[in-house]
Amino acid sequence: MSRRERPRRPRRGMYLLPSLLTVGNIFCGYVSIMRAMMGEYESAAIFILVAALLDALDGRVARLTGTSSEFGLQLDSIADIISFGLAPALLSFSWSLSFYGRAGWAVSFLFVICGAMRLARFNIQKNVHDRRHFVGLPIPAAACIIATIVFAHPEPPMDAGEPILGGMLLALVMLVSLLMVSRVRYRSFKDLDLRSRRSYKYLLIPAAVLALLYLNPQIMLMLCGFAYLLSGFVPRKSFWRREPRADRRGRLPAAHGAGGDDGR
Repeated sequence: MSRRERPRRPRRGMYLLPSLLTVGNIFCGYVSIMRAMMGEYESAAIFILVAALLDALDGRVARLTGTSSEFGLQLDSIADIISFGLAPALLSFSWSLSFYGRAGWAVSFLFVICGAMRLARFNIQKNVHDRRHFVGLPIPAAACIIATIVFAHPEPPMDAGEPILGGMLLALVMLVSLLMVSRVRYRSFKDLDLRSRRSYKYLLIPAAVLALLYLNPQIMLMLCGFAYLLSGFVPRKSFWRREPRADRRGRLPAAHGAGGDDGR
């Protein structure tokens, strides 16, 4: 058989750069679990937030460098269930939910299973869903909402004599768990074109956000998390959604394909 007639073997290996970011994501999730078990709740919450940053970067790096792969998608899903499923569930249980006994661990397990279902649904719908929106609350956002609360108040509510806060966290974990498997749509921000020319006034928004984060990062991060949580209930036609413009021939642009594997 000549060289031309030989079937090509599938390429083995992986793309190193996005995979390294995903490995960093898994590392942060593992360290967060260990810190939560040792009672270091503030640092455990910080590692979840760092994992979310790495998760946002790996998919974008893969798209920008043309290194997206099925291996990267599967590895990223495994990383997400560790960093944004197990880590925040254990953090919330160790920080507050353990006070409620069986109800506490049942709610923390609900978070894990709903996160796993959210990831599975995203993987089977990644080529058919609207790229501009997520169906259901993304699991990194759900994890960050819990992490920002602990980051803002690292002392356990029962130790601080605030049982009401513990009850609110119990209800909140149930809420974000159900939102992950709901049909509520959340903005993905994947359609933002950062390379197009904008007015200089658009620099004021990130500058103001950075200034507020510097003044009080704990409160600002928590407010950003709750703002995104509530954004799914804002009418999209009046606030989020902008209809695509037709070209000169009156045709609408085709929908973007789902690229990358971040933000499930």
